[in-house]
Amino acid sequence: MSISTHVLDAVTGRPAAGVEVTLSARGDAGWAELSTRSTDDDGRIPDLAKEAAAGVYRLSFDTDAYLDGATFYPEVIVVFRVTDAAAHHHVPLLLSPFAYSTYRGS
Repeated sequence: MSISTHVLDAVTGRPAAGVEVTLSARGDAGWAELSTRSTDDDGRIPDLAKEAAAGVYRLSFDTDAYLDGATFYPEVIVVFRVTDAAAHHHVPLLLSPFAYSTYRGS
C-alpha cells in the first residue's frame, strides 16, 4: 500500500507548493507520526508512505504557514481508513482561505 497527496490552491488555480504534510497512523497508544514532507512545485507528495498496513491514517496539512496566517482553517486534518493494503491511496486537498475539500483520488 502506498499513500500520496496533491494540494491545489483554489484561489490561484495553481498547485500549492511548500505545504507541510504529516502522515500518522492510529494504533493502540494513539497516533504515531510516520512521515512529514512538503509538497513539491506541482503541489504533490508522491510517496508519504511506500508501504503500510491496513488501518486508520491521518494527514495533517499546515495550511496556516502556506496561507501566511490569512485562513480560517490553520490546519486541515483528514482521517481515512485503508482496508486494502495492496492498493494505492491518493488523498487530494483543494484549498482556499475559507474552505477546503478532499476525496479519494486515483
